[in-house]
Amino acid sequence: MAWGVGCSPQKEELPIYLDDSQAIEARIDDALQRLTLEEKVALCHAQSKFSSPGVPRLGIPELWMNDGPFGVRGEVLYNSWENADTNNDFCTAFPALTVLAATWDPTLAARYGNALGEEARYRRKDVLLAPGLNICRTPLNGRTFEYWGEDPFLTATLAVPYIRGIQKNGVAACVKHFAVNNQEQWRDSVEVEVSDRALREIYFPAFKAAVQDGGAWALMGAYNLLRGEHCCHNDFLLNKVLKEEWGFDGAVISDWGGVHDTKEAAMNGTDIEMGTLKPYEEYYMADSMLALFRRNEVPVARLDDKVRRILRLNMRTAMNRTRPYGSLNSKEHVAVAREVAEQGIVLLKNDAGLLPIDLPKVRSIAVIGENAVRRHAGGGGAAKVKALYEVTPLEGIRARFGDTVRIDYAMGYCSDTPLEDRVVPPQYDNAKLRKEAIALAAVSDVVLFIGGLNHNRYQDSEAFDRESYQLPYGQEQLIEDIFAVNKNVVLVLVSGSPVDLCFAQKLPAIVEGWYCGSESGNALAAVLAGDVNPSGKLPFSFPRKLEDCGAHAFDAKTYPGENLKTTYTEDILVGYRWYDTKGIAPLYAFGYGLSYTKFEYGAPEIDRKTYSKDGIVHLGFDLTNVGDLAGAEVSQVYVSQPGASVMRPAKELKGFAKTYLKKGETKRVEIDLPVKEWAFWDTRTSSWVVEPGEFLIHVGASSDDIKFSVSVNVE
Repeated sequence: MAWGVGCSPQKEELPIYLDDSQAIEARIDDALQRLTLEEKVALCHAQSKFSSPGVPRLGIPELWMNDGPFGVRGEVLYNSWENADTNNDFCTAFPALTVLAATWDPTLAARYGNALGEEARYRRKDVLLAPGLNICRTPLNGRTFEYWGEDPFLTATLAVPYIRGIQKNGVAACVKHFAVNNQEQWRDSVEVEVSDRALREIYFPAFKAAVQDGGAWALMGAYNLLRGEHCCHNDFLLNKVLKEEWGFDGAVISDWGGVHDTKEAAMNGTDIEMGTLKPYEEYYMADSMLALFRRNEVPVARLDDKVRRILRLNMRTAMNRTRPYGSLNSKEHVAVAREVAEQGIVLLKNDAGLLPIDLPKVRSIAVIGENAVRRHAGGGGAAKVKALYEVTPLEGIRARFGDTVRIDYAMGYCSDTPLEDRVVPPQYDNAKLRKEAIALAAVSDVVLFIGGLNHNRYQDSEAFDRESYQLPYGQEQLIEDIFAVNKNVVLVLVSGSPVDLCFAQKLPAIVEGWYCGSESGNALAAVLAGDVNPSGKLPFSFPRKLEDCGAHAFDAKTYPGENLKTTYTEDILVGYRWYDTKGIAPLYAFGYGLSYTKFEYGAPEIDRKTYSKDGIVHLGFDLTNVGDLAGAEVSQVYVSQPGASVMRPAKELKGFAKTYLKKGETKRVEIDLPVKEWAFWDTRTSSWVVEPGEFLIHVGASSDDIKFSVSVNVE
């Protein structure tokens, strides 16, 4: 077409659904009326291992999903779990979520989420299958390392900025696994029997916060059953609670292979079925669901609701033309990974001041243990990543201390899985390895024993729970033998879950070193050297023995269950709630962690003594660094109601603050406590209740180290 003088070409008018300037709901309405029944159903199931289809006829793109919570998983083949062996999918390995939880730092959680979102966006992912929000009910759960610990308040407070950080990049956070997926044993078939009160007070709060405060765009169902229905198509969970009560407007994605019934999936809130084993047209939400709608056995309105949610997810991500491009393996991402690792490492014991290592007095260090040379980022199941690099503890220690101290290494023990990049040739004679390690320890000034768990089966791994609370591979006896020849032993525990450390209490120093990702070795060395003053606090308790834990205090019905049913007999008393209420002293309490300096708490002050149920307690106290080094302290606020008409825990976390102080510095710590958050779930009325009466507010350094308590009344 020729344009005359003074004329200009008219801008081609976009369909409403493709026009970014239009309101998203108007775009969804427009797209929905253009789709055929077959196209609608096609949107509801996978087309490859990590993608679901779009609508090519209308220019609606497919959705690409990927694990995971600590980094963007390496590419697999389109229709296979085999690695694609590409060279552009190396990523930053961020520390496990237990490490992030141990920082108790919401600001750092936001930076972590943003960095992870940038990497996912650069890799052209639309949905990141993270974070996991399940509560640590038992130390044996194989996926504890993927979660945030035993407390719903801590989990929610950190997960919200993490989710927002991811989604700033136009990548959806898919929170998982909803709900009560607290064990890996029998995970596909076990039915959880749990009270409404425990669901509401322990297992739901982080998911609710993720939806209502974090604005999560996607959610993944769990494999297990609740009240007779699989959680991936559970009317109570997905329709009544998630979508109706909480107002979730995103898409529900099944766990891979988590759908078991077409009609339940059609009716009970599942939006996208993902899976692994069979042809995609044979998925429950494919041809068989199409047949249901064609026969009018399920109202088409159910399908339209699913499609609306999928389109909304697509327009927020794949169809969002204004989202940033992202970045991969940047120096900023590495800096975040290292800072999380440094702040999350927890100093559990430091008798006689063995740490930080006094370099002028130490000439030789023996590094012993398989985890000194093992790289963990590539294991653990869905959480594994293809790290661009991962600094091992031995590499970090040699880089930090090698110029001034002789560093020698002995493996000491070998797990049942070969290691890559061994520092010593492969040895499978554990007796010989033990002998070499003990001999090295005897002639060294300090021993750094770097042991713990790994991502082998029956340790910290998806699909398997741990078989024992003890350290594997004979480490306990080896550590005792080493201690017999050298009293200067530092145990560095590499794990993502609690382990039995009662045997190690004779040792002068213990460090929880976690799975810390790309910068693991450098972060650990910085803490051991004193370049970084440890400030991490435990996100879960370490019981003295497994039977002290509420999930293991009864019989097999509570864990792992009988006849494919597990009963949460401990009810709301999970973690420190159980220990404190039952008067059981853990070895290391929730919120516990030492520093190289010392802090002094001033008496707390409140703005008044009586509050309404809608009031906010303004709490303030002075915190002073009375030690010799700069450092950070996590001050924790717990609340209890001693005269309640129902059983309530001895105390519950309701606030915290992380404060950085120079040597001799005092700062005012102020924490607001909304009274409405002190409610319990009343099973008689199915509602939250703040019962009038006296409440105690406890300020402390951990759940078992309360410095001051103050009483208030609620009218």
